[in-house]
Amino acid sequence: MADYRRARGTLVDPAVLGLEVERERRERFKTIASSSKVSAAVLFELVVDHLETELTEDGVPTWLPKTTRDGELPIDAA
Repeated sequence: MADYRRARGTLVDPAVLGLEVERERRERFKTIASSSKVSAAVLFELVVDHLETELTEDGVPTWLPKTTRDGELPIDAA
């Protein structure tokens, strides 16, 4: 797989993304990035940017199944 990286020194506040995921999903993500001619890091940033356009007012993706909060008491916002 070719690696298409961003130009060195272009990140303003770099951070390492240390998430444990299923290997199959990681490999699929890298394959999608390669097919898109970008690095996995660049694709991740593009995915997050795209998700920003699909959030509810609570900051949750519109397509994510809702979780039930049965039995929880409401907490007043400060």
